[in-house]
Amino acid sequence: MEKAVIYREKEEFKEVHLVLKNASSKQFYEFSFEMDDFPNIKIKSIANLQETGLTFDNNKISGIPYASSVHELDIEFYHIRDQNNTEIKTVHLLVNADPKDLWKNIPSDAKDVYYKRDEASYQGKFSDKKITVVSKRGRAHAHEGKFRDDDFAVNELPGGWSIVSVADGAGSAVMAREGSRLVVVSVNSFFNSSEILNEIGKNIEIVYNTSKLSEEIRSEARENIIRSLYEGVLHVYHVLDKTATENSFSIKDLHTTLIFALVKKFDFGYVILTFGVGDCPINLISTDFSEVKLLNTMDVGEFGGGTRFITMSEVFNDSMSSRFGMTCINDFSYLVLMTDGIYDPKFITENKLEDTDSWKTFFGDLNGHNDDRAKVDFINDTDIDQQLLKWTDFWSRGNHDDRTLAIIY
Repeated sequence: MEKAVIYREKEEFKEVHLVLKNASSKQFYEFSFEMDDFPNIKIKSIANLQETGLTFDNNKISGIPYASSVHELDIEFYHIRDQNNTEIKTVHLLVNADPKDLWKNIPSDAKDVYYKRDEASYQGKFSDKKITVVSKRGRAHAHEGKFRDDDFAVNELPGGWSIVSVADGAGSAVMAREGSRLVVVSVNSFFNSSEILNEIGKNIEIVYNTSKLSEEIRSEARENIIRSLYEGVLHVYHVLDKTATENSFSIKDLHTTLIFALVKKFDFGYVILTFGVGDCPINLISTDFSEVKLLNTMDVGEFGGGTRFITMSEVFNDSMSSRFGMTCINDFSYLVLMTDGIYDPKFITENKLEDTDSWKTFFGDLNGHNDDRAKVDFINDTDIDQQLLKWTDFWSRGNHDDRTLAIIY
């Protein structure tokens, strides 16, 4: 009678339809065998599991599978009252391919006259703080061997000033990669002038002077600062227009967005002068993370989800002054500039750009709370640019644009 019971319980386990949940290549996997219905059955081992990269222990399969395929696994089990006689039950484990592996990574043409590296990074000093910037070609471009259209530039300027500029070339513009390069280089070059910066500095002292100056004088000083910034942006447009003419392009072929932050620490605090055209944000985060400010007006929503480019003459209209910002703050934890390759997957909507919880989640992501366990360490930062480059390789379904991210910390 006992042998009959043992045989029946073993056969019931052998015949039960056991389905292992699917795994994904290169992602942590865990599956526990629920044996409540078979209290007298024990799993001894699982054959063929080693070829998946997974291990079996204490009724649990776990690990990171590295090969996408359908794997046939032989479960060796026994009855607790007949431990010397084991049986085999075969199950199947499907390991799905890593979505990243389905995308090709074709190098761009290094012989092209307007060649641009597929990725770039920078780390260094910025005012009395530090900065790291990375720019990575998106998967959509890499899959077709196209160029990175994003770009950035960082410069220390005379008189304690620093500038960082970021641009996102339009995917529909055939020379967007050159347009984005030109705008960041030319705007930084324009402000690399002691004369211009001294003039801006004098007016800033008037605006934030603690002495009793009339509002009329302060207002005039603010207008002078905006005028200097406007001249820098107009210079960028003229550079693009001249380049297009000299090379028989249409200026539309150079379509690109542009944002920049011109920063100096004064006795009364940090002054941050900003400009933006397009859908790339500039955000300032307070020292205790209690407040986040969007320092530029983004060209989304108002234009039905479209954007504006610095190459468009209509940008230089009566509302141009609203694109400039002037902020004075005692201190801050982070100043962040990014293109939509980061903004779209990580923030999704514009209203989240001033939501402190969204930014805490974002920096938690940077701190390693992500599927790739990629961490950017702002303390042990000797190779922070490489850490950030690795982080920007994150997977986000449907978001495969170029990614550029600048963080002042």
